[in-house]
Amino acid sequence: MLDRAGLLALFDQLGIAHATLDHPAVFRVGEGAEIKARIPGAHTKNLFLKDARGDLWLVCAKDDTAIDLKRLHGVIGSARLSFGAADLMEAALGVTPGSVTLFALVNDPLHRVRLVLDLALAQADQVSFHPLENTATSTVEQGGLRRFLDHLRREPLVVDFPHLALCPLPAR
Repeated sequence: MLDRAGLLALFDQLGIAHATLDHPAVFRVGEGAEIKARIPGAHTKNLFLKDARGDLWLVCAKDDTAIDLKRLHGVIGSARLSFGAADLMEAALGVTPGSVTLFALVNDPLHRVRLVLDLALAQADQVSFHPLENTATSTVEQGGLRRFLDHLRREPLVVDFPHLALCPLPAR
């Protein structure tokens, strides 16, 4: 499994421009407003979920997006959703609670975890995620995010959360 240094080296290998800011550990979306003010791009919240069939899901949304877990399963075609256990998250993505991030999909070569991406993030010029640890935040351009997902052979389910509807991945 890759760690932060391995992830950033992969970005360099793929030609993905990135900027990383080290900061005190942040565990919840509501924390670190003063840190976020210094970081460009759309800020994110990331939910590691398990459905009633045992399928794993990673929901990555803009930090201010309301996510209705009681209705989301009907949109994405999953069974009822609940939060995945910490040990399952670590086994599937190689990260611990507070550090879950879209970038952790690099540690899931078998594609056990399905990606749900907020339309607002798919449209943002820049996005900021933890680089596999919650003591830093890395910002990449949308093109770099797409290059990363292409490298991993990941096609996200894109959800327009305000309208709770699936939509195509916007062209870039």
